[in-house]
Amino acid sequence: MNSHRFAPTLKLSLLLVALFATAAGAQEKPKAPSLREDLEKRFGDKVDIRLNQPYAGTTNTFQMLDLYLPKQRADSQPLPVVVHIHGGGWINGSRTGYASQAAGLAATGNYAAVSVGYRLSGEAKWPAQIHDCKAAIRWIRGHAKELNLDPNRIGATGGSAGGHLVTLLGLTAGVKELEGSLGEFTALASSVTCVVNVCGPTDMTTVLIPGATTDDPAVSGLLGGPVKDRIELAKAASPLTYVTASAVPIMTIHGTKDMRVNFTNAEKLDAALKKAGTTSLLIPVTDAGHGVPFGPELTGRVQQFWAMYLRGVKSEIATTPIQAPPPPVKK
Repeated sequence: MNSHRFAPTLKLSLLLVALFATAAGAQEKPKAPSLREDLEKRFGDKVDIRLNQPYAGTTNTFQMLDLYLPKQRADSQPLPVVVHIHGGGWINGSRTGYASQAAGLAATGNYAAVSVGYRLSGEAKWPAQIHDCKAAIRWIRGHAKELNLDPNRIGATGGSAGGHLVTLLGLTAGVKELEGSLGEFTALASSVTCVVNVCGPTDMTTVLIPGATTDDPAVSGLLGGPVKDRIELAKAASPLTYVTASAVPIMTIHGTKDMRVNFTNAEKLDAALKKAGTTSLLIPVTDAGHGVPFGPELTGRVQQFWAMYLRGVKSEIATTPIQAPPPPVKK
């Protein structure tokens, strides 16, 4: 048999294989940048990015925080700090969800920013989540001198479950049952200076979802069982339980049509804080749901709040309702 007559066919086959391989390779999606790569590209010239800082004396990635320090500070004084705590029904979410917001705040040069992770309810039940958050605040204080941060000017913000946790930070300084004993700085305070609570639950003894007749599974998951069987634990997990005259200034932002956390949670907290004689700024976002849209007006009010209570810049902060923009029209 003459094998030479098969050579052109073999060459053609190899060429087609190479072409198909090249085409397949061209269709492969480029590798997505890592969080660090993305942040460095967007903020690296202005922000010193320090990810995965353990605050609880463990190697648990949920007990770590990300630190964002401005490379060019507004002045030489120790910086105030804004702590971000993520939502997700205490069962989902990650501190990386606040990465862009925290880095952007640090890029202004006026603040250091921190994004905190905490153990989710699938791993640990209440009060593990607030124990973690308080350990993170103590870690910030424990490192304040070396980082040139002001331990007396720490604000905290979070949405949904994160709003619940930051509100507790603002109301429970020194409450022994919620302090925990995590980390190396247990002798330091876990208090914060002010709080921005975005649609956080404040009364865990009632059903959160408007119109629902059964327990919220997120709350049951956090508490380890039905609320009716753990009513005292639900009270102990409710920010409303701890409202006193020593509460820090709290701004509450909440959608009036929130179908995940009833707007009444915001109203109850605002009424209790005002009755106690403390500073409460309730900003209703009319017709907004659980994902409150942050347009220029709302963002500006939050910036005023941080400037007033963390930097001493006096101003009048409006609390008039903000109309949510209409949903986009589906094409």
